[in-house]
Parts: sequence; structure tokens; C-alpha cells
Amino acid sequence: MRLPSSVLVSVSLFTAETTAALYLSTTYRSAGDRIWQCFTLLFTLVPSVLVQLTLIFIHRDLSRDRPLVLLLHILQLGPIVRCLDAFCIYGSSGKVEEPYVTITRKKQMPRSGQTEEVEQEVGQAEGKLVTHRAAFARTSVIQAFLGSAPQLTLQLYICILQRSVSIGRGTLMVISLLSIVYGALRCNILAIKIRYDDYEVSVHPAAYLCVFMWRGFEIATRVAVLVLFSSVLKVWVLPVVLVGFLLFFLLPWVRFWSSHSPFPENIEKTLTRVGTTIVLCMLTFLYAGINVFCWSAVQLKLDDPDLIDKSHGWRRAAAYYSLRFVENAALSSLWYVHRTDFYRQVDAPVLELMLLLGYALAVFFMLLFYQCCHPCRRLFSSSPAQGLWECCGSLKLPVGTYSQPCLPLDKPGLEQPETAKDSVTNGEVNQSLSFMDDLCF
Repeated sequence: MRLPSSVLVSVSLFTAETTAALYLSTTYRSAGDRIWQCFTLLFTLVPSVLVQLTLIFIHRDLSRDRPLVLLLHILQLGPIVRCLDAFCIYGSSGKVEEPYVTITRKKQMPRSGQTEEVEQEVGQAEGKLVTHRAAFARTSVIQAFLGSAPQLTLQLYICILQRSVSIGRGTLMVISLLSIVYGALRCNILAIKIRYDDYEVSVHPAAYLCVFMWRGFEIATRVAVLVLFSSVLKVWVLPVVLVGFLLFFLLPWVRFWSSHSPFPENIEKTLTRVGTTIVLCMLTFLYAGINVFCWSAVQLKLDDPDLIDKSHGWRRAAAYYSLRFVENAALSSLWYVHRTDFYRQVDAPVLELMLLLGYALAVFFMLLFYQCCHPCRRLFSSSPAQGLWECCGSLKLPVGTYSQPCLPLDKPGLEQPETAKDSVTNGEVNQSLSFMDDLCF
């Protein structure tokens, strides 16, 4: 049984950020900055309430007689209590024989085209820990993109306006950035486990490092560009952000309505149609909030039982990063044109170039992760580099880099490789695309 370290990290970031935000709000009140105090509290309390509701929903506390737990959630102490419960379960495991166990079957990663299926016994204690990990993984994503991301943007904007960084504000900004990167990392791991639910997925430290660097560069540059743009063109920042947010919020609903699929009824049996609609709206709201700051790594599909599109969308990823790079370049260029005298003290062209280079590094680490460090890369029907070439339409390369297991044709999200009809005569291009695969295998 694994130590619930992810639960501890999630609760630590949640507690540290909440404490730092409450302390900073008191300093704003003492200085008479009531507007900054209100916004700081808003970006702290709203995600905290959503985290409590998510934990109650996942653990189904409303249908169980647990008034003390509900009271602690009302007092915003739910994550701490859940963390203590998880470590109590971990500490007491093995001391008492499990009366009931559940048999789970998972496939191992294919080797030489063969896939083996193994059985595992999961006791009640381990099952409860799995529920705790899943709950805190989702709350980390909510905390990151509905609380930490706007909080970091706000505090960085205040730093530019006041031309100073206090200790309390700097501490909150660092914790918020760590919370966002960790939430994005959990979002990637969740996407992998949902997409490859039938397989035993093991994520190596190199994969965590790649995702951390990828998300760190992507989010830091995105927040910096938005703050610089808002500092010189305050009127236009809200329309720019709202257009992107509404686009990603409405896109899953437009696809659902265009598919003419029935209304999803299998989210939770105890929910009515109104409750299901509210849950789906909150899910699409979170999905839009993620995509405002970074690539969500999954696509919502409301007509699917798992609500997730399990196919690899290389075209969507290429389109997202291309358009986001153009948007960041346009916003930073507008900042450069309309910059105030305060920015004359810095080398503006170098700063703009560093922001664009930072986003390019994020794309590089993303490709490195999918090409070399993805735990399920053996199941890809094509490599990421090949997918990007096909998206650009410049070359058509044969699928042969990855060894493919014998998979059923009706398995969602795992496409069968097709024999390439076109051959590539330029060996140097093919060699350059498969160089990183040779290093990995």
C-alpha cells in the first residue's frame, strides 16, 4: 500500500495558500486597500467552498449520517480532516485482516506486441485510500485554476502597480504558482488514468519532471503576458480573457447539441436532471478556466459515459499551442507599443523575447514528455512528432516507430495502426523524427 503523499501535498498547498492569502488580506485592510482585500478574499474563499463541495460529492456524505464531517466542511476544514483520515487508514493497514477484498484486472504495458492481464486484490483500506487520492487530485485542479491562477494574476498586477513586492505578496505568489503547476500536473495524470483505465499505469520521476517544466514555463509566461497587457490596456484585458473563456465553455455544449445525443443521466444516480445540469456546467466552467491558462490535456465529450474524449487529439493540441503562441506574441507586442515610462527602465525587446522563448520551451518539454516519458506511449497509434507533421500537412510519414499490441477494434481511444501507403524517400527526415524514440527504447 502506497503512502498517500499526493494527499499531503494537496492539503499542504491548500492550507499554505489560504493562510498566506488571509494574512495578505489583513495587510491590505491595514493599508486601506479595500478593493485588493476583497479580490484577494474572493479568490481564496470561492475555490475553498468549491473544494469542500467536491469532497462532499465524491465521498457521498449527503447520503450518509455524518453531521460532524459536514460541519467541518462548513468550517472549511474538510481537506485537513480528510488528510488525517487517509493517514489513519494507512497507519492501521495490515494490523487487521481484511474481511472482504475486491479483485481488479489490469493490463500491463505491451512488450513485443503481447499484452498480459494481471489480477490484484484490493482491500477495503486500500480502496478508501484510492478514493481519497482521486478526490484530492480533482480538488487540486479546482484549487489551481479557479483560485491560484486568478490569485497569482491579481498579485502580480498589484506588484506592477505599486512597483514593489512585499514579503507576504511574494510568498503568496510563489505558493500560487506551485499550486497551479501541481494542479496542471494532476490534470495530466488524471487524463492518462482515465484514458487508459484498463492498463496498469506507472509514472516515472522523469515524466513528472517533464510535466513540471512544461507546465511551469507555460503558466508562468501566460500569466506574465496577461499581466503586462492589462497594465497598459486595462479596458481590453477583460474582453480578451472573456472571449477565450466563453469559447472553451461553450465548445463542449455545442458539440453535444450537434451530436443529438440524449441527456447524460449516469453521472450520479441521486442527482436530478437539474443537479446533473449544474454539475456539467461546473465541469465545463473548470474546463474553460484551465484552457485560459494552459492546455487541458483532455477534451470534454458530454455524450460519452466518462465525459472525456479518449482519442489523442494531436491536431487540437497543435492548433491550441499555435493560436496561443500567436495570441501571446500579439499581446506582448501591444504591451511593447503602449508601454509606459515605468517599463523604459527595462529592456522591453529582451523581455518580450524571453516570454516567447519561455512558451517555446513549454512546447519543447511537452513534446519531450509525449515522445519519451509518457507512461503509455507504446499504445500510441503515431508518435507526437509524426502527428505534428501530419497536422502541418507538410509530410506523411509511415507509422512504425511504436510496437503495437493486439488491441480490440472497439476499444475507445486506442486506435489501430494503419499500414502507410506512402513511403518516405528522405531518410534524414525519418531519422530525425525517430531519434528521440531510439533513445527511449
